[in-house]
Amino acid sequence: MIKKILVSQPRPSSDKSPYFEIAERLDVEFVFRPFIKVEGLSSREFREQKISISDYTAIVFTSRHAIDHFFQLAKELRYNVPEDLKYFCITEQIALYIQKYVQYRKRKIFFGTTGKIADLLPTMVKHKNERYFVPQSDVHNEEIKTLLDSKKLNHTEGVMYRTVPNDFRGDEVFDYDMVVFFSPSGVQSLLKNFPDFKQGDLAIATFGPTTAQAVKDAGLRLDLEAPTPQCPSITSALAAYIEAQNKKKK
Repeated sequence: MIKKILVSQPRPSSDKSPYFEIAERLDVEFVFRPFIKVEGLSSREFREQKISISDYTAIVFTSRHAIDHFFQLAKELRYNVPEDLKYFCITEQIALYIQKYVQYRKRKIFFGTTGKIADLLPTMVKHKNERYFVPQSDVHNEEIKTLLDSKKLNHTEGVMYRTVPNDFRGDEVFDYDMVVFFSPSGVQSLLKNFPDFKQGDLAIATFGPTTAQAVKDAGLRLDLEAPTPQCPSITSALAAYIEAQNKKKK
């Protein structure tokens, strides 16, 4: 029976989250516990990359984490962010987050609509004379670099923050029937916190192909992989799986 599920993400901020509907309808308990956290590089660590952010006229933001750690490092590096610095963001929501640090209306801010860097590229090409800097996590692919190279844009990528395991307490009991992962880092965190981990009857669910592969690479059994054409969200996949498994056990 699947009764207690560990979701390796923060608790949803809205009471209308599908997780709570599933919990009530199927009489199960969801426990929300992030397996990873994001921390910024120190100014010394950033300097080791031989990057001077004052050399750039435009910043490309792909997440709120990138914004937080860019402005934090700018402060530590005693870099006074100029008013004419341009910002290119993959969504409007990320663009609006900039006002946490600067007066939004006085800035030159551009954003895409799909959340993909390719959607932002035509706007960046219109500003082809800019010198672009892209703050990134230590875990990233080469998609942004490849796309910007393809348009011959002047750009540099630099690591400003990293993903690290969120440690469990030494006396913490891992008494779950199912665990849900959303990133390869989450899988690594589980194995770091529980080096003698044995899966046994524990069901493992993942969202996204890279996370599914990380589970398999770790030698663990993958019981539920989302998304699928029938279940495009992790919550719809979980509901279908839990219902089917619990019917078998009755």
